[in-house]
Amino acid sequence: MYFLNKDHAHNFQNVILHDKTHPGDTERMALFYILGGNEDLFMKCKHIYDFKNHEINPEVLTSVEIDLCSSSKALVRLSYNLFNGYEDEYTTPRDLFYNLDRKNFLIAKGGMEMRFGIYIEKQVAEKMDEKMEIEFL
Repeated sequence: MYFLNKDHAHNFQNVILHDKTHPGDTERMALFYILGGNEDLFMKCKHIYDFKNHEINPEVLTSVEIDLCSSSKALVRLSYNLFNGYEDEYTTPRDLFYNLDRKNFLIAKGGMEMRFGIYIEKQVAEKMDEKMEIEFL
């Protein structure tokens, strides 16, 4: 598992322990990986996720009380989508990735890898090494 830095790993572990997340719950792990990787989201974690009821809080995306920049909102939407398929009018690949800087893109990528249990770079490299038969019509 790849973490951006020690804080990311520490934040992730703290949230997992606080929620008592089962190690096989890749949906929740992906959510917490993303929230733990972004300091702003980690500080607002209790507003984004209800630890008592173990559920997301989509109202945070439209709340005027919790200030989230466009990049943070995109990461929250992605984490919600990876968690339970959450969708709204802004949950398209273009909307989700358009405002992400390199660091937040790496967080998003890591969350997707965690959710689906695959490592995209490794798969692409393996397929590139395979000989492909091409048939022209």
